[in-house]
Amino acid sequence: MRTPESLHYSTEHLWTKPSTDGLWEAGITDYAQDLLGDIVFIEAPVIGSILSAGKSCGLVESVKTGSDLHALVDGEVVEVNQALINTPELINEDPYKAWIFKYKPRQANVEDLLLSAETYKTLINDL
Repeated sequence: MRTPESLHYSTEHLWTKPSTDGLWEAGITDYAQDLLGDIVFIEAPVIGSILSAGKSCGLVESVKTGSDLHALVDGEVVEVNQALINTPELINEDPYKAWIFKYKPRQANVEDLLLSAETYKTLINDL
């Protein structure tokens, strides 16, 4: 299971990182996509919607089950990865390249609100 050190994680198995345009990208982790299996549908949050940390903001469906996406932090959705909406299986190929949405966080220091790679690894090893 890959858990890149450069990313930040939530207990709900999402990753995030700052993107080159000043926004933050978010997607599901390798652990989550592995549990879900073949992903067949993504319901991303709507552009302009307000994110509340820990609250449901979208859905990922696989041939096995569906799973809610939970906002990592408070913020506003600015962009959705349309290529991923049209080809959701890209998440299975590389979940860390297949960001689902970009957001503008309401807080500074987003990384302080989330799990480090080391802490996330401990979390998933305990499951």
